[in-house]
Amino acid sequence: MKLVRIKDIAAEAGVSIGTVDRVLHNRGEVALKTRERVLEIAKKLQYQPNIVAQALTAKKQYHIAALIPKDDSDNTFWTFHPNGMERAIQDLKPFQVEIKFYFFELHNEKDFIKKSEKLLADKPDGVIFAPILKKEGKEFTKKLDKKSIPYIFIDTFIEESNCLSFIGEDAYQSGRVSASIIDYGLGVDKDILIVNLAKDLENTQHLNRRNQGFMSYFLDKGKNKGMKITVEIPSTEREVVKERMDLILSNNPNIGAILVSSAKTHIVAQYLQNKKINDIILVGYELTDENVGYLRKGIIRFLVGQKPAEQSEKAVKKLFDYLTTKQVPLKKEYQHVEIINIENIDSY
Repeated sequence: MKLVRIKDIAAEAGVSIGTVDRVLHNRGEVALKTRERVLEIAKKLQYQPNIVAQALTAKKQYHIAALIPKDDSDNTFWTFHPNGMERAIQDLKPFQVEIKFYFFELHNEKDFIKKSEKLLADKPDGVIFAPILKKEGKEFTKKLDKKSIPYIFIDTFIEESNCLSFIGEDAYQSGRVSASIIDYGLGVDKDILIVNLAKDLENTQHLNRRNQGFMSYFLDKGKNKGMKITVEIPSTEREVVKERMDLILSNNPNIGAILVSSAKTHIVAQYLQNKKINDIILVGYELTDENVGYLRKGIIRFLVGQKPAEQSEKAVKKLFDYLTTKQVPLKKEYQHVEIINIENIDSY
């Protein structure tokens, strides 16, 4: 369809561009007969206003809030997301968009609530957040709904919410991908250990979904028939990890592979390195510097990545599109996961 411009309407109506502009934007005096003719021609030509151009001239500021975990020395995965959001803000610079970050401590429910209340008090136009904590995330969405503040999920999706969109990995399918990698290279009778480095696994939705996907693979198509052993380690302190891992491996000497369900894979990699264990296939998540270091050493065999900076950049732009043009994005936009090993790491 040909783009209809204001000057096209003006030419057919036999009036000036300024007259058409006044009619379409309802400003200034225009004779009734002329107004009716301009509107009639605009309808006939199927004129669509350039809302983006209007946003440029409106001089309105858009305030976006981001509620995400803050990175720490054990989990630098969350350093990628602000980078992606800042990149989007730079692309949207002509539109006077600003973003404010509210960082909460991962797995700290009280800190999440505190930061979410501070965010609400600042009255943003829209919100991007990672609902890592399922229960608290649901309560926060109810407050956003009550205030009619649109929001987009990244990293984790909460069912039965009014989010505009979710942008991130399909955690369930990601778990199946990890299972297929291990199944391909592991003996059929070897046992598999799933390590969850989380304080409250039940309330950490994306890890649960990965685990569910992992187990489903072996229930319906996996070749491996060994035991699937799951352990939850609530702390990343080296002594705590060592104690739990020592106990598990001593009680289960047939373990041939380990899946770490989060970006903290390097914690288990360090344990294996210190114990000089090199015959266990270790698979984990995300291209953090710590994980990549152990991948290069051959201790981590495979990493599954979900392009966190890219998903955050998309989230900002989709929220901006909605705020300016009411363009509703897809409810779920899954990021393709990447499988990385020592052979292709240099291309990332």
